[in-house]
Amino acid sequence: MNKTFKALSDPTRRKILELIKEKDRTVGDVSEHFNISRFLTSEHLVILEDAKIISAERVEEKIVYSVNTTVFQEIWSWIFNFRDRSEVTYKDE
Repeated sequence: MNKTFKALSDPTRRKILELIKEKDRTVGDVSEHFNISRFLTSEHLVILEDAKIISAERVEEKIVYSVNTTVFQEIWSWIFNFRDRSEVTYKDE
């Protein structure tokens, strides 16, 4: 989960994730939305993929990236564990 939070800490990667959430995209599709090189865009995608936030699939000669929703389910589960604990009341002894 540390890799997930670290990957999401970068605003460019969050914007990339928003784009991929709209529809599956290639590195070229993603890089069109930024004033950074395709190489740097690729580096951001590698970090997101390494954190398992996105997945990559080869389609013909291109690699297409899509969002991995399982990671977000795990994060929500972890966050809700804190919510549940905060609602526990203890009796005075």
